[in-house]
Amino acid sequence: MATDPTTPDAAAGLGPSVIANESTTPILPCVSVEETKNFYECLGFRTTYEQHRPYRYLVVAFSGFELHFRKAPRGIDPADEDGGAAIVFVDAVAPYYAAFVAAMQAAHGKILAKGLPRITRLRPGASRFSLFDPSGNNIVLVRRDEPVELEYGGSATLTGLAKALDNARIYSEFKSDDRAAFRHLKSALRRHRDDAPAVDRALAIATLLTLAVALDDEREAPALRHELAGISLTRAEQQRVDAALAEVDDARAFGDEPAPG
Repeated sequence: MATDPTTPDAAAGLGPSVIANESTTPILPCVSVEETKNFYECLGFRTTYEQHRPYRYLVVAFSGFELHFRKAPRGIDPADEDGGAAIVFVDAVAPYYAAFVAAMQAAHGKILAKGLPRITRLRPGASRFSLFDPSGNNIVLVRRDEPVELEYGGSATLTGLAKALDNARIYSEFKSDDRAAFRHLKSALRRHRDDAPAVDRALAIATLLTLAVALDDEREAPALRHELAGISLTRAEQQRVDAALAEVDDARAFGDEPAPG
């Protein structure tokens, strides 16, 4: 995913005296400095710099990385979630996720899972998650060794409903768009319901049930569960589906957990 700065061509054209050890820091739009500062401090970030004149400027830090903020351009609507973004590469995402979730629970009594600000759910085995701040900025924490091919739309070797399942995973995990994942998979299930293997149909339904919970819209859940109950599976296939259904319960608990103690 990221270019290795130690490769010989990384500093091409700069001369042999230049060591390729550059670093970049995003400057993100900030609609409200106080809301932004409070949000990140509640997560455990430290405010390392705050400027009031001649313009507002804020710097927050967590572990070894910083985020910089300045006044948002006129017309930015945080609800559009398209103001700014930053990718933070880490060796392992789970410790950061656990720290942010615990901080949210302590500060708010639950995980902030919907609206702004929020954190996206880290699925078992996933290699990234996102923080959306009050201004709609998306801070993506990504495992450093995440496979490159995942960024380009899933597996090219899959077909039919299996491919739709993989694409839905990409929409949900990599684009933070559960609604697009739901629509894509629902359409694919309608097209491939009669020709897809039973286990793929069952996995698609289990994934749709999880996405419905995440979207807080379970109107179709009873019909999906009824269809799922009628699918005959082998023991090994049923174990795969049961594991997928466990994510429904995880998604239901996500955002509703009380603060510990």
